[in-house]
Amino acid sequence: MLVNDESKLMNIIEIGTLKKQPRGFSAFIPNPFPPKEGFAFSSAILLKNDEATRLIGKLDGVTKNLPDMENFLRMYMSKDAASSSQIEGTMATMTDAIEAKVQRTMKIPADVDDILHYLEALHHGIKRINEPGFFLSLNFIRELHRELMHNARVSGYLEPGEFREEQVWIGATLAEDASYVPPPVDEMRRALNDLERYINTDDSTTVIIKTGLIHAQFETIHPFKDGNGRTGRMLINFYLWQTHFLEKLVLFLSSYFNRNRRVYYDKLQGYHSGNVEEWVDYFLNGVIEIASESIDIVSQINALHGKDVAIIASMGKRAAESAVKVMPKLYTQPIVNVATIQKWTGFSRPGAQVVIDRFIEKGILIPKDRDLKYGQSYVYKQYLDIFKGKD
Repeated sequence: MLVNDESKLMNIIEIGTLKKQPRGFSAFIPNPFPPKEGFAFSSAILLKNDEATRLIGKLDGVTKNLPDMENFLRMYMSKDAASSSQIEGTMATMTDAIEAKVQRTMKIPADVDDILHYLEALHHGIKRINEPGFFLSLNFIRELHRELMHNARVSGYLEPGEFREEQVWIGATLAEDASYVPPPVDEMRRALNDLERYINTDDSTTVIIKTGLIHAQFETIHPFKDGNGRTGRMLINFYLWQTHFLEKLVLFLSSYFNRNRRVYYDKLQGYHSGNVEEWVDYFLNGVIEIASESIDIVSQINALHGKDVAIIASMGKRAAESAVKVMPKLYTQPIVNVATIQKWTGFSRPGAQVVIDRFIEKGILIPKDRDLKYGQSYVYKQYLDIFKGKD
């Protein structure tokens, strides 16, 4: 239930309590969720929610004008996968992940694997959410985690797709020194069942605010040994899509959380302490910032597409026919090599190189490493830079 009550502005909403465990440390025990009395938010929060809703609606609309929306979405998924993984300490970038699809080189960090697994989990979720009768269940959450962690770099001691069967803690070697100790297993299971019911129960809470609450509550429960942050950030996307609040997966908040990583963790820690409105305020700021950026990105892509179409039209007929085969695919794979162009066009190696050389001449592609004599990659830099933005 959503309550607009100025008298409760910034009041503490007790999400749970610390309880001493048999081993001597204290763990966080979530209260029944959602609170019986509902959530009280100030008029300032509700006005901010209205602005976030307006911008998401605008973003949903403008993406329909993209030259190739599906390829745009794949690029945005790569951006989110990189940002979400970087929050957990991954050093690889979106560019590394895109190049890894073309070829692995010594220059690509090994932890690009984290990003690629995140993308596999997103693609799995998209496939599942389109199936008849789908609902966002605990089983679905476990599936996302399995795709994220199966054969991943750090999954040797984990059970991908399985909720933990032991106590864990965050930020220290000993539980007594931890920054946060999530609930023990029995309480974790109870809290997960509460969360699943909340996700799939209609109430008066606005969709965006409810999405933020779902993410924070999931991170509070911390049901896996590892991969909770990445799995929880995927839930944001899939809940907004399941509710039909978004027609397409066009809003990804991980880059916002990554830019404000310390604040992100502080606000989640504050949520545990009952500062729910502060968390919601931070979450809404992220929605507003990322939706605004994404609207601008769409505008830049449309402008770049128009410019490149004009360039291709100025080529001779045969050159233009070849370019038309390649150009749309660059929107999802803006780093290529000769083998990539061969695969897309069916041309011989020399023929594929001719296409690349034309794109270089026209300023569409540039060599990724001008000093490299063999195994060169080529970048659609103007397009890639649009997505990199502030990150």
